[in-house]
Parts: sequence; C-alpha cells; structure tokens
Amino acid sequence: MMKEQTKNGATLKQVVAAMERIAPPDLAEEWDNAGLLLAPSRSVRVQRALLTIDCTPEVVAEAIQRKCACIIAYHPPIFEPVSRLSPERPADRRLIRLLESRIAVYSPHTALDMVEGGVNDWLAAGVQGKDAGSVAPIPYGPGRLLTFDKGHALKTLTDRVRAFLKVRYLRVARPAGKARLIRKVALCAGAGISALEGAEADLYLTGEMKHHDMLTAITRGITVLLSEHTHTERGYLPILRKRLLRELDGAVEPVIARADRDPVALVR
Repeated sequence: MMKEQTKNGATLKQVVAAMERIAPPDLAEEWDNAGLLLAPSRSVRVQRALLTIDCTPEVVAEAIQRKCACIIAYHPPIFEPVSRLSPERPADRRLIRLLESRIAVYSPHTALDMVEGGVNDWLAAGVQGKDAGSVAPIPYGPGRLLTFDKGHALKTLTDRVRAFLKVRYLRVARPAGKARLIRKVALCAGAGISALEGAEADLYLTGEMKHHDMLTAITRGITVLLSEHTHTERGYLPILRKRLLRELDGAVEPVIARADRDPVALVR
C-alpha cells in the first residue's frame, strides 16, 4: 500500500532513478535524446512532478503556477545541439524560463515506447490482438506485431482503435482493389514508419506518416491507419502517473498537465 505524500518530497536524483526503472535509458533509440535534460545547479526537493507529452510554453507556465519542481516530458524539449539561448527566439524562451525557475526536465521518449508495459504495449492493448513480439528481432524493439485467429474487417478495427484512443476521427489509406480481412497488425506510437517499414502485415497503425511512405505501404497491399502523432501517446500519461507514484512510494505527487494538448484540430 502506498504511503501518503510526504512533506519533504524526493530528491531529483530519486525521481530520475524512478524514471530509469520505469523506462531504462539504454532502451532508447540511438538518435534519441532521452534522459535528464535540464537540472538546477543547486539541489531541489521534488514534491510535485508535471507529466506532459510536449513541453510547450503553456506547460512551462503551468509547471510554475502549480509549483512543480520537475517536468516529465515524453518528447524531449531539447533535441538538436544548442549553440546559444536567447529570449529573442520563441523556442528558447521556455528553456530560459525553466532554468530561471529551477525546474528540472526529464524525457523518457523512445525508452518508454520500447519497454515492456510501455507506450507501444498500451497502444497494442487497444487493438486486442495476440502478441506476436516486436517489429525488430529483439526483445524490446520499436513497434509491436499483433495477429488474429480470424480476419477482421477494417471497420471493426477502426471502431475499436477510435474508442480506445477516445478520438473523433482516424485517417485511413487503403490499397486499391477489393478490401481484405486483416489478420496481422504492425504498430508503433508517434511517427512510426522507421519501425514499421518493411514489416509484413495487413495493417500499419501509427500516429503520422509521410505521403510517399503511405503510397509505398498501400502499393504493397498494406492498409495504413493514422491517428495524429500524440493521439497514440497521450493516453499513456495516466499509466505513467500511477507507475511513478508507486516507484516513489507516494513521496512525489505526479500530476498530468492541463495545458498539454494535441496541436492538430479538426476544422469542418
């Protein structure tokens, strides 16, 4: 049974250790920038951590307002090498505010995708197929493969996925010719073509995909199902909140950002 939140919270080192147990950094893709990205020069006690998909200026303002000493941002707010920081540049202002407010930032990103019980496994649960392993031939590879004993109609799967993700719409790219039943699904959260490319499946499920990658897939007879990038990720935050609460034995209060939202809106 978890203890009630303590007054002293936890050290940043303890929060980082908890996140590394949840999503071991060595699982992250080589190109990724996962881990502790910002840390104050003086030690801080973390009583409240803000969980978000994107570390936008609105999320930074919320972290300050809610007195969060740490942000767990799924997407790394620092990705390319930084040569300078200037308040003249809008993209830099959020980082400067974080530094000035002594708020740490940790990003698990692809490590959280790949780990058992992580984002891709959560997304796979919404498809409700049989686990056929990862797309890559390693235990915790990028993407997941699912199979069905009996073929499923595309509408059955679109209805299932849309309900699971709690979204109003999905985008579908279909191969030409007569519709085929779906027996094998390859999926990857976010922009998953690098994981899915070449996978043998009847359907690819991911957040977004480039036009020509979609054309390549449907030419191979593979249906593509897209749900916008963060739709395939945001629903995992409540699970991450519970896991972090458990790992820190209630010493830190993880809260989900209210300001975090999908940047894409449907206009009729």
